[in-house]
Amino acid sequence: MRETTIHTEVIFEGKILSLEVLDVELEDGTRSRREVVRHPGAVGVVVEAADGGYVFVRQYRKPLDRYMVEVVAGTLEAGEDGESCARREVEEETGYRVTAIRFLGVIFPTPGYVEEKIQLYAAKAEPVEDSLGQDHDERVEAVLLSAAAFEEKVRSNEIQDAKTLAAWFLYRTDQAEEGRP
Repeated sequence: MRETTIHTEVIFEGKILSLEVLDVELEDGTRSRREVVRHPGAVGVVVEAADGGYVFVRQYRKPLDRYMVEVVAGTLEAGEDGESCARREVEEETGYRVTAIRFLGVIFPTPGYVEEKIQLYAAKAEPVEDSLGQDHDERVEAVLLSAAAFEEKVRSNEIQDAKTLAAWFLYRTDQAEEGRP
């Protein structure tokens, strides 16, 4: 069942998202309203360090008023492709440089009201001394974990970020299909 947009009103336009209210018509002629958050898209990256551990980030998430441990992630800049964004974010947030990268898949975290599309990647990386550095308003700390330690945090419900859980699942599935440990 498709919906036809009759009218769109932009309610808010911010730095990285906007909110629209849409008047829609359903296939049977019924009309309704939809609230949609527009977002330019993002990436999430499972980062495997040269020593075999994994690099995650810990950062404060104001909407939840708490710290979260997540995969490296960031918003696409205008005209930027996913892989370039992934490479940039890994270096900015962790001080590691990507040496190899592969695409894992795409997720839509909250399709009921957000159009955000997150491209997920797996990357191998090594530390660099001359990294790009974080954005002026970012406070991100790199966290090194073994696969077993990360999965224990998942089991104990310490990892609750959807993109992180999805990225790790796709990463582990990809490893199994490739016959990697």
